[in-house]
Amino acid sequence: MKILFIYPEFPDTFWSFKHALKFVRKKAAFPPLGLLTIASMLPENWERKLIDLNVSPLETEKLAWADMVFISAMAVQQESSRKVIARCKNAGITVVAGGPLFTTSYNEFPDVDHFVLNEAELTLPRFLEDLENGFPQRLYTTDEFPDITLTPVPQWEILETRKYASMAIQFSRGCPYQCDFCNITTLLGHKVRTKTSNQIIAELEGLRKMGWKETIFFVDDNFIVHKSYLKKELLPALIAWRQSNSVTNQYFTECSINLADDPILMELMVQAGFIQVFIGIETPDDATLHACGKPHNTSRNLLDNIRRIQHAGLEVRGGFIVGFDSDTPAIFQKQIEFIQNSGIVTAMVGILQALPGTKLYERMKSEDRLLTISSGDNADGNTNIITKMDSEILHNGYMDMMRHLYAPKYYYQRIRTLLQEYRAPEFNTRIRMSQFLALSRSMVLLGVIGRERFQYWKMLIWTLFNRRKSLFMAVTLSIYGYHFREVCRLHLKQSNLQPDAV
Repeated sequence: MKILFIYPEFPDTFWSFKHALKFVRKKAAFPPLGLLTIASMLPENWERKLIDLNVSPLETEKLAWADMVFISAMAVQQESSRKVIARCKNAGITVVAGGPLFTTSYNEFPDVDHFVLNEAELTLPRFLEDLENGFPQRLYTTDEFPDITLTPVPQWEILETRKYASMAIQFSRGCPYQCDFCNITTLLGHKVRTKTSNQIIAELEGLRKMGWKETIFFVDDNFIVHKSYLKKELLPALIAWRQSNSVTNQYFTECSINLADDPILMELMVQAGFIQVFIGIETPDDATLHACGKPHNTSRNLLDNIRRIQHAGLEVRGGFIVGFDSDTPAIFQKQIEFIQNSGIVTAMVGILQALPGTKLYERMKSEDRLLTISSGDNADGNTNIITKMDSEILHNGYMDMMRHLYAPKYYYQRIRTLLQEYRAPEFNTRIRMSQFLALSRSMVLLGVIGRERFQYWKMLIWTLFNRRKSLFMAVTLSIYGYHFREVCRLHLKQSNLQPDAV
């Protein structure tokens, strides 16, 4: 059997980092980890090829080679997914689909032959058995959650690693919290399941032997849930492995704000190579946090917590949302002030959307406030619900907010605020070729051609004299800013708003 894995294309969004990637001559930010893991679960004698449309086109001869296509996608990739499925059907190739998009919305894709949904450790073996017996069903689903200590190492061999800015591995699945706008618990459950430290080391060792020296994303939705295991098992094992193999890769992940409550955990994470965490802050308004099911972000000084994490040597990226029922037009300025004061340079701000399978989706449906299926891109200035705030005020307020946050003057101010708070790790002394490439290209594209050249050079000179160890971090953040401004301009143009201030 010849299996062609296809990963659909991401649109031009904040999360794609499309405009930043050209500074380091990469095609995509992250590899399709789910498909790589599925590849390891197939019979050994089956042939496998991978086409990631974010790095390579789907050529006709590749379709002609395949007996079957496996496709996996997130909601934001739905447009590309439909095009891929149509091409496969026109070519007469059987399509097998799985992943978040299809798990929550499989009824929207009538041309797919087989759906292998939820977590493949449970549903894929059933499909493969039925396929071997000649009677494959159309739908495979489950309400159970697998033991991921049995999950195999991703099949990195079918990936063109040189085309990616970062690799990705997974330590845990699931989240204990109940945010009503989030579909993670629908997909992966409330009980957080983890891999063993030996599994993680084996996956990292595989990447090391392939020569991967760049960053690695731990794609957990909340990396720090099992703090005791991290402190006693995984992080000490990771530190020892890095030291014995002279490993210099840097890691980043997602976690909750209560990381700030555990200085020992933060110190171990930094020693283990972590340099960055993404935290869903959502809003500085406590009443809204309670209403949306995120009370664990309340009754704490969020700005102080963020500074503690930065002081420990971890850059904080933040997720923010506007458009909650309790939001008034004052929320835009309140969010701006909080983000500026926090030094969160990469502030991913979106308008509230209702994702299938969430409590919010069901509530909007019951209140007859659901407009359409979510696009999966909450940063394009649109929403799929009828909001309490006037839709035009919400849209324009959001766009004004993004225009402000990513204008060079305010963006570079946040870089300086971060660097003043951030403690650069002592062990991180190796400079990679990609960093020199990013620096040289940024000097031209941002420092000479770019409209932000005054802010760029001011920040670079200040960093050289005051935070020299963080120079390449500052350059990276400058490049991210360029990407965010390009995406802002695209959305502002589509909204017929003036983009020149960005």
